[in-house]
Amino acid sequence: MASSSGTKGPVPRKSLSRKITRLPTMIDAPEDDVAGADSEFIPSSLSSTAPILRVANELEEEYPRIAYFCRFHAFEMIHEIDKTSSGRGVRQFKTYLLHKEEMAKHYQVATILFDILKYSGGLDTEIEGYASKVERNKVHYAQYNILPIRYSGTPPAIMKISEIKAAVNALRETGNLPTPKLTTKKQDESENSSMLAGENRSIDDLLDWLGLTFGFQKGNVENQREHLILLLANVDMRMKREKDDTLMEIDHVKSLMGKVFKNYETWCAYLRVNSNIKYPKNPKNRQFELLYIALHFLIWGEAANIRFMPECLCYIFHEMAGELYSILNPDVRGEEWFLKEVITPIYNLLHEDQDRLGGGRRKPKTNFVEIRTFWHLFRSFDRMWIFFILALQAMVIVAWSPSGSPSAIFDADVFRGVLSIFITAALLNFIQAALDIVLSWKAWGNMHSTQIVRYLLKLVVAIVWLIILPIGYSGSMKNPTGLVKFFSNWFGNLRNQTFFTKIICRKGMHEDTVSLIRYTLFWILLLISKLAFSYYVEISPLIEPTKVIMNMRISNYEWHEFFPNVKYNIGVVISLWAPIVLVYFMDAQIWYAIFATLYGGILGAFSRLGEIRTLGMEKDLLLMSYTSDGINVFQWPPFLLASKRKDDAYLFKKIKNDGYMWSAVIECYQTLKMILFNLLVEEKDKTVLKHICSEKGNQEDDSYKAHIINVLQDIMEIITRDIMMNGYGIPQNSPEEKKRNQNFTNINLEFMKRPLWKGKLHLLITIKESAIDVPINLDARRRITFFANSLFMNMPRAPEVCNMLSFSVLTPYYNEEVLYSEDDLNLANEDGITVLFYLQKIYPDEWKNFLERIDVEDGDIEALKQNMDKIRYWVSYRGQTLSRTVRGMMYYRHAIKLQGFLDMLDDTGGLRTGGIEKYYHEEKTHIPQVEALADMKFTYVVSCQVYGMQKKSTDGRDYNRYRNVLNLMLTYPSLRVAYIDEREEATNKVYYSVLVKGGEKLDEEIYRIKLPGRPNDIGEGKPENQNHAIIFTRGEALQTIDMNQDNYLEEAFKMRNVLEELTKSRRRQHKPTILGLREHIFTGSVSSLAWFMSNQETSFVTIGQRILANPLKVRFHYGHPDIFDRIFHITRGGISKASKTINLSEDIFSGYNSTLRGGNVTHHEYIQVGKGRDVGLNQISSFEAKVANGNGEQTISRDVYRLGHRFDFYRMLSFYFTTVGFYFSSMVTVLTVYTFLYGRLYMVMSGLERAILDDPVIQQNRSLEAALASQSVFQLGLLLVLPMVMEIGLEKGFRTALGEFIIMQLQLASVFFTFQLGTKAHYYGRTILHGGAKYRATGRGFVVFHAKFADNYRMYSRSHFVKGLELVILLVVYLVYGTGHSSGIYLFVTFSMWFLVASWLFAPFVFNPSGFEWQKTVDDWTDWNRWVGNLGGIGIAPERSWESWWDMEQDHLRCTGIRGRVLEILLALRFLLYQYGIVYHLNIAHHSKSVVVYGLSWLVMVIVLLVLKTSSSCSGSSRAPLPRLPLRHGCPLRRLRPTISDLFAGILGFMPTGWAILLIGQVCRPFLMKVGFWESIKELARTYEYVMGLIIFTRSPSFPPSLQSGLQQGPPDLHDPHWRKDGPMTQLRSHPPDSSTKQSQP
Repeated sequence: MASSSGTKGPVPRKSLSRKITRLPTMIDAPEDDVAGADSEFIPSSLSSTAPILRVANELEEEYPRIAYFCRFHAFEMIHEIDKTSSGRGVRQFKTYLLHKEEMAKHYQVATILFDILKYSGGLDTEIEGYASKVERNKVHYAQYNILPIRYSGTPPAIMKISEIKAAVNALRETGNLPTPKLTTKKQDESENSSMLAGENRSIDDLLDWLGLTFGFQKGNVENQREHLILLLANVDMRMKREKDDTLMEIDHVKSLMGKVFKNYETWCAYLRVNSNIKYPKNPKNRQFELLYIALHFLIWGEAANIRFMPECLCYIFHEMAGELYSILNPDVRGEEWFLKEVITPIYNLLHEDQDRLGGGRRKPKTNFVEIRTFWHLFRSFDRMWIFFILALQAMVIVAWSPSGSPSAIFDADVFRGVLSIFITAALLNFIQAALDIVLSWKAWGNMHSTQIVRYLLKLVVAIVWLIILPIGYSGSMKNPTGLVKFFSNWFGNLRNQTFFTKIICRKGMHEDTVSLIRYTLFWILLLISKLAFSYYVEISPLIEPTKVIMNMRISNYEWHEFFPNVKYNIGVVISLWAPIVLVYFMDAQIWYAIFATLYGGILGAFSRLGEIRTLGMEKDLLLMSYTSDGINVFQWPPFLLASKRKDDAYLFKKIKNDGYMWSAVIECYQTLKMILFNLLVEEKDKTVLKHICSEKGNQEDDSYKAHIINVLQDIMEIITRDIMMNGYGIPQNSPEEKKRNQNFTNINLEFMKRPLWKGKLHLLITIKESAIDVPINLDARRRITFFANSLFMNMPRAPEVCNMLSFSVLTPYYNEEVLYSEDDLNLANEDGITVLFYLQKIYPDEWKNFLERIDVEDGDIEALKQNMDKIRYWVSYRGQTLSRTVRGMMYYRHAIKLQGFLDMLDDTGGLRTGGIEKYYHEEKTHIPQVEALADMKFTYVVSCQVYGMQKKSTDGRDYNRYRNVLNLMLTYPSLRVAYIDEREEATNKVYYSVLVKGGEKLDEEIYRIKLPGRPNDIGEGKPENQNHAIIFTRGEALQTIDMNQDNYLEEAFKMRNVLEELTKSRRRQHKPTILGLREHIFTGSVSSLAWFMSNQETSFVTIGQRILANPLKVRFHYGHPDIFDRIFHITRGGISKASKTINLSEDIFSGYNSTLRGGNVTHHEYIQVGKGRDVGLNQISSFEAKVANGNGEQTISRDVYRLGHRFDFYRMLSFYFTTVGFYFSSMVTVLTVYTFLYGRLYMVMSGLERAILDDPVIQQNRSLEAALASQSVFQLGLLLVLPMVMEIGLEKGFRTALGEFIIMQLQLASVFFTFQLGTKAHYYGRTILHGGAKYRATGRGFVVFHAKFADNYRMYSRSHFVKGLELVILLVVYLVYGTGHSSGIYLFVTFSMWFLVASWLFAPFVFNPSGFEWQKTVDDWTDWNRWVGNLGGIGIAPERSWESWWDMEQDHLRCTGIRGRVLEILLALRFLLYQYGIVYHLNIAHHSKSVVVYGLSWLVMVIVLLVLKTSSSCSGSSRAPLPRLPLRHGCPLRRLRPTISDLFAGILGFMPTGWAILLIGQVCRPFLMKVGFWESIKELARTYEYVMGLIIFTRSPSFPPSLQSGLQQGPPDLHDPHWRKDGPMTQLRSHPPDSSTKQSQP
């Protein structure tokens, strides 16, 4: 029998074999383990033991211990009677007794007792003899995973499979191998924890021999033995012609060997070394091939973190394979020799390197160093930037020509100017060569000298061309002799130059010709559209205004101009052109969105996506029924038989060619025949019907009987007279008999009560309701519709289960929810809403169905309490829990068992006689084979990294999660859990990878493999969690599933089809190595934000990835649920990368790795898997921040650099705009707003805008206004919603798509997406500049609570609020001082910017539950005011104190380098422009343009800072509240008699300056702390935070009047002893913020 597997459902099974999972059942015991069972089934030769066993059964209940001794004595008697177990049934009965007494446990106890005696020194010869006997026998009772290899007695079903036998026999061919010898007589006891010394370890197969020879761990050997056997068996099963052959063919072994060692052969070829896979002259069968494969898997299975380094594994295998070949008399090495001598030193080296990086001491790397700079984008995608820059230069030159037409390029002078792009190309090429040196400088210490020389030569060549080309160009300008001569001269000089061709047309990883043509045409059309739009809309309208401005002479400035004699008004030109240039580089992203939407929609339509959009298209014909009694054909699913009715000629033609048509005709005929035979009672009527056949509703009311008789008579008359050629030959009644007794009048309606009529026929014949009403549940409709539609799509033909690829599912789990507890369900939020109540309201129909299933009335509290466990599961299956994921993934096993069962049946015998249902329940002989086949084909491993810690935890919540995981293993016996076990051994902590399964009540350990150290010390958590568990997976394919996913039974049936994709070669393409699958976001109904996120994610996993895979060929791995070619990836670094920080987005790096190593990633939409997403704004923002952080790290990674250089030009464009380019474009979108507004600020403050717009030429030219407005169109970003609308239109219809789009806009979807734009831009830019990327736990619960204002402020202050307020000041200054535009033009130009500002400032409150409720507004203000005033310090969390949060917000400045600090200072200087411009516009300045005015303004700032310094050093009541300081000490300014407008302008001017001082002070923190000015900076920061909080907080319509008192008082005085002693800080330390009592007044 195979390992316990499947779910504990109603499937018939043998009770003993299911209850005991240690050993297979060897006899057929009765279903119920009643008393007397073991005595009644005793073989005749052992009848003397029957009385003893009968007594044991009688004493079982009252005296179980005595019953145990009786059975043990009976077992000893049986062993003495028949020691060899040769008698009939003796071996099986022995095994049965061992099962009943759980002998495996006793052997384990004996082993532990022996270890105790060994260490206590109490051993003697007799005990050692017993120990030897126990050691030899206990292997027969050890725990196993899938294959009970060392079984005793009758072979289990899985061990009877011929392919398994062949694999086991092949591995046991060890006869000609030399026997390993001990190097010492006695090994160190610390190296061998087993009961016996190494010399007594038996060698049963090749893996045992390798384990002794190279010192592999026993758990590793056992694990890889099963792994290799299953791989060999599955390969053999698919390739073998004779299914019963038990001989493993050499070709099958070589097939597996070719896949395993393909990467090793590539490694050898790259290094130009000979492979160490060698064979002797006369090798014995398959032995050496199997030895090399087993050696590779043993190395891989024990490599731990080194598995992420495939080249390192290749080197280890290379050396050990050479040693293996040379072995003649191998020595036995300690069990952990390989771990200690090979893996641990490499691990320690990686650990030390990680410690250096963590401490700021960077060790030189080889070839590539991740330096934080945006120049990586240019270095990685230099060809793209060169192309866009040269195209911009050429378009500007052409547009600058007198005609301004593109045809002007044929003019000699214009063409000569265009050719200057070669000089620009030389300059850009020089920059790229310089970047290669600068960005790899830290790696030069480890570089090979030839590589350094190559970098230097590249730079020298770039310098030479940079000198030659300008000289040649300037020389040609002196002798212009016409277009032809000029053309020939230039290209004569450049005929030997290849760099431009190299830049544009370099190709790397080639694709087949068809794919190449597809994505080339895609990008050619896109670039033509983009460049045409840029020329006519962005560039050309600015040419004439620029010429006018450059020729203007402006001398009347409104401030002190430091460079009054600068030519051509270059500042104005830069202000005009800078935002347009940014739009030029960014709008390609929008053009990509447009083209991808159109092409993806066309591709989806041709893929027959959306063929069935509603159930109205397929009604009830989707029902699948069993074969019925009386119908001797297999009934096809009706969806395959629908719409087959045509005219006769067409019908006859289709019957001959269409198998489904034939099935439809036959099924209709047989069904009608069965109905008629069951209706007729009279034999004479049946005789007529038999003659007809030989020639070729559901209502019980008697009122329908006459109608049925009439219809039946009409049918029979039509058949006999009009259809049948010899119908009149059928016996007929005489006229007299017809009058007395008509035919077909006596009918039987009782058969309508049979299950068949209540099922399919009743549904098809009597139900007339519209299909739109059945079923009511929307999710059920969606699943049925998608399943029906997918059957029309192009998918491979499903093989038989025995021929399908075997696969595993791996789910990483950390500490998320497994199953909601009763307390979780009933825990109410501040509004009294519980999770259970919330789900009842959003899933009303499902709750109603659930109550119906458990037979409970809604509102029956006592009944609901009694069914609380079922309610917990009902809620958990609608959340993002591990129990939901496990239930969904186990559908794969159900599907395989059902499909395997159908494969085993005889279509002409079994199905056509008794029916499937009867056959399934009566013929039990197939069930063990089906279970065994499912074990071979499917494995599910959940990597619960902290399962061992949860098991030992004293925290109730953690322990409950352990119990819930354990219950999952008990519910699903085939589920396996892998975890990291931490143990104290001597003075060190030792870590193990452990695999467990569910036993009878507790978990049972299967494998334990020691690790070199703690995995997470040198890698990211999630990829390391996957990596340690991947060795326990099986099969040729591996599906990665996150713990917030789900699966559906109907989709599991298509797994055979999708796995066949891995075996298909497409023209000249490689076979796929990653299969991308579609996801359904099941959290879309939770909230409006969840709906927005669901639509966005759905468009990405459908139309987005569809276009990435075809035609662009740049789809990677974006997370789960992709299917990997397992052998390909475990030999090339695994399914993810785990380097700290840089591999934060670990999933996509596996796609990069697969592509770089020659893999092929495809996407398939005929199968889908469920996926949960974040449902609250804060959760979504945390997720977007994490992804933006990850893309920032990708930008500086070597993977992006290599792909950017190895892809051909057009594929490189696809790669850029679909990965890091999207986030860079998002940042550029925001930067465009800043650039535009700061340009306007410069123009209005200097007075240049007024002077320019007053010019008559400019007033007559409307092109400038058009150019100013053009950039604002791109700020809306609504074009990025196009893919979403297209996908909804394809699947639901475009009318539905339009309706949903309108509803989304009414629910402020544009506000949400604009808000997320700020999240992407902020975290992407900060990551590249300073680092700080980290995993952000988003939480996956139901958001039914109100987020406090302090929480929102902490989360969005720097990413949105500060930037939003800066844009407000810019827009206000532009409005107040920019009088050159009318209000209409101003609104048209700045509308999108105001929308951006409003979204960034108010979205957290708009999308906050109860965000405008009056009482919550009061509570939010109280909580925020307390948080701002609380002191920080060591141990004070950021959630409790503003000071702690403020210090945490500066973490990125502590870890950044000098480059990042300088950039922060330069960026902060922009705030000084406000003060410089505004002070000259104050009335008190009296229109003075002297620089002294600006100097006096700084004097005021210095006075304010000194006052802050003085006040911060004061204590007690002498210290005044902070907001009063500027006014009190600013009293001397009253003598200047400033006007109201001056006060307003002063605020606009001096507030940004203070913020600039604050930002610069944070950068210079170490210096300011030394000089004692840091506390003043902190107080200044607190004041700014308080003011910003007030401005943002007043957005609420229920703004509390009591807040006025708080405004008058100002922020609390932290130096006030009453505040520090009795203030909220004291309460805060004793009570958490969320437990504080609500107050009605702040």
